[in-house]
Amino acid sequence: MQKKDKATSFDIAHRAGVSQSTVSRALRGSPLVSEETRQRIQQAATELKYKVDKNASNLRTRHSGTLALLLFEDPTADESHINPFFLSMLGSITRACAQRGYDLLVSFQQLSHDWHADYADTRKADGIILLGYGDYLAYRDKLAALAAQGTHSVRWGAVLPDQPDISIGCDNYVGGQDVTRHLLEQGCRQVAYLGDASSHYPEFFARYRGYAQVLREAGLDVDTDLQVNAESSEQCGYAAMETLLARGKPFDAVFAASDLIAIGAMRALADHGMSVPGDVVIAGFDDIPMASFVNPPLTTVRQDTGQAGEALVETLLKMIREEPVSNDVLPVKLVVRKSSLRARL
Repeated sequence: MQKKDKATSFDIAHRAGVSQSTVSRALRGSPLVSEETRQRIQQAATELKYKVDKNASNLRTRHSGTLALLLFEDPTADESHINPFFLSMLGSITRACAQRGYDLLVSFQQLSHDWHADYADTRKADGIILLGYGDYLAYRDKLAALAAQGTHSVRWGAVLPDQPDISIGCDNYVGGQDVTRHLLEQGCRQVAYLGDASSHYPEFFARYRGYAQVLREAGLDVDTDLQVNAESSEQCGYAAMETLLARGKPFDAVFAASDLIAIGAMRALADHGMSVPGDVVIAGFDDIPMASFVNPPLTTVRQDTGQAGEALVETLLKMIREEPVSNDVLPVKLVVRKSSLRARL
């Protein structure tokens, strides 16, 4: 009589009604699997008298001692396609890896490429950190594919209720509120917003929602004619300001969704013979190094890149160790400089 083959993870997946990769993650205790699904898988494994092959498990979990950092392209004037904000983040991530005895593999990616597929079965790195301000709705499916493959990954970006992955981000909503309150405290009442205000760019959208909330609390209208979409680059900021000026609607302040947008907008105002902060006050977001050196120095919201790099690396290492992890929102700080300060009469 032929002996029946041992049950496999595929048998468990079929009985539990999930994918084999979900079974694998659940049996490893991955925090990416819900408790309900985990219990269903464990019940199926018990019913099938499944036993974990410890030798195979050890082979699959062998560590390379390397983490991968994927930087996604951004529109930039110098052809680097790297947002200056992420250069500061790169330094903090590198230090955090070194302190924990890990090497860092840095790779530059285009969002249009199938970057997620390259890490399905690779042993290049134990996990991935994702940096970049892309269209969230365009790459969400790729993030879901990474999670389905069981790839350890953590992203710098907005924390959203329906996201398929783990992310660390800053408090964009509170930052938007802080900037707008500051502009109103300067006596401004017609505050424009330059930056995307849709779910495609959730960081910018959260900043916009914070801005809109403070205007409403102050009894002011949220005028859609004073909002212009812009990606995070000087060129986009310049073009957005040109569009705003062409609309002919009066404004006395500008909240730009990033420092790069703000710097481009300041150049456009100067080309139109308008001064900052004399005619228009302006503030940005990110506190990139350039922000304190432009003329006038730029008021902005500081994201702590050192804390961010530490949080990203530590969260990813917890995932690799199969420890519980969660999304995290880091605090921000308003940094007031001359660009937003009106002279008191």
